[in-house]
Amino acid sequence: MPDIATLDADPAGRAFPAMLAALRESILIGEWPPGAPLREQALAERFGVSRARLREALAALEQAGLVERVANRGAVVRRSSAAELLQVFEVREALEGLAARLATQHCAPAAWQDLVALFGARTGAMVAAGDVAGYLRHLETLRRRTLEAAANPVLAASLQPLLDRTSPVMRRLLLATDRLQRALDEHRAVLAAMAAGDAEGAERLKRAQIRSARQDFERYSSFIL
Repeated sequence: MPDIATLDADPAGRAFPAMLAALRESILIGEWPPGAPLREQALAERFGVSRARLREALAALEQAGLVERVANRGAVVRRSSAAELLQVFEVREALEGLAARLATQHCAPAAWQDLVALFGARTGAMVAAGDVAGYLRHLETLRRRTLEAAANPVLAASLQPLLDRTSPVMRRLLLATDRLQRALDEHRAVLAAMAAGDAEGAERLKRAQIRSARQDFERYSSFIL
């Protein structure tokens, strides 16, 4: 699990982003499930920071929609309703479709061949073995490359909080259902369009992939929330 020691040793605060990233990752991987209390003293000791610095990180995560303040309980991991998350998927569909189209337009088809290969036999073996964590690492690489190639900071800044909101439930969905192979097939189809220079096809297939994820979430939401 993410951990960092003695971050307060950096008086200029340069280590603050690392602490924030570690807290965010702990929530996204489910170390703290929705509704779990985030004890300031324990977290400050874990990361070797003052409670004031820890509160800054919690405030940033609250702004990102991952943490909320509850009366008489303090900071807890935010619990989103199924209705909220379905709305997030709707916005993700539009933004990720746009990202796929822009990325395809901005790059030569050959630029995607390494990702086509990555999502070939190597990721296929992970999926066959049920290695959700490995699959998600490769998916993060694909998302990062796509957003970099899209070259639209406004798009990237708008999309990241939405990905964070749905990341924990999608991890549980992949672990608890048969979605993993379908998800891989869908990402392969998007990459094939990108590698063919088909920007419109990449957008269409990416939007279809997010709709598929939304439908699976809706089907199993009562079990994974």
